[in-house]
Amino acid sequence: KLVYFKKAIEDMATGSLRRVAIAYRTYEAEKVPENEEELSRWELSEEELVLLAIVWIKDPCQPDVRGGVELCQNAGVKVYMVIGDNLETARAIALECRILKSVEEAAESNLIEGAVFGALSDTEKEEIVEKISVMRSSPNDKLLLLQALKRRGHVVGVTGDGTNNALALREDQDDIGLAVGIKGTEVAKANSDIIILDDNFASVVKVSFSGRSVYANILKFIQFQLTVDVVTLIINVVSASSSGDVPLNIVQLLWVNVIMGTLSALALVTEPLTDQLMNRPLVG
Repeated sequence: KLVYFKKAIEDMATGSLRRVAIAYRTYEAEKVPENEEELSRWELSEEELVLLAIVWIKDPCQPDVRGGVELCQNAGVKVYMVIGDNLETARAIALECRILKSVEEAAESNLIEGAVFGALSDTEKEEIVEKISVMRSSPNDKLLLLQALKRRGHVVGVTGDGTNNALALREDQDDIGLAVGIKGTEVAKANSDIIILDDNFASVVKVSFSGRSVYANILKFIQFQLTVDVVTLIINVVSASSSGDVPLNIVQLLWVNVIMGTLSALALVTEPLTDQLMNRPLVG
């Protein structure tokens, strides 16, 4: 029976199912504390338990997660999954979410136990940190992963919802911390830079979209402003050199900059987001 149950548990793990064992044991009622304070500290011995059932729970990916992960990957943003479940469950969830695109990618080189990663030297961590995609770890191991990525020069964003993620979400540890607003604890929210109100991974993609849009609009505005200023300068210099007179005086130049600069800035800032932004290579 033990072999049968172990096989069933392993099969559940490979199917991205979380397992809950239900068991009971007999106990003398007189030995159970009646005082509430004592009862809160009392622990029932886990010996001599009788197994009733093993229940599996399916925690499916949200509909937008797979598309969001693929958008991030196409944009050059690597998504890491750091999870507390065992490695087989983590592998199955990563395949379902497309963090790992194929069974071949779900090889041992792309997955690692947090304890194994934590035991490596800093140099060894930096050598393998870009190869792995999935880690089963504790909050401390998550922090070590974050620090290794930063030492490699990466810009790192961290998502989290629990109090144990607060250290990784802190401003001095990551470049940007994202806490979930519905399930997230107040400690996680207080240590984050951005709060995702709908607890949806697709919103993380929107953050990246918005950042790239702002950067692209700034570049467009600078390009536009330089074009106007350089052309105006050339016209005035050439005219002054050839005829001794300038077509645009100081007041007219100021009006050109005020009117064109303001209107162009408004036009560029209000440009809608496009999918092409996520296909551009990373900057920095």
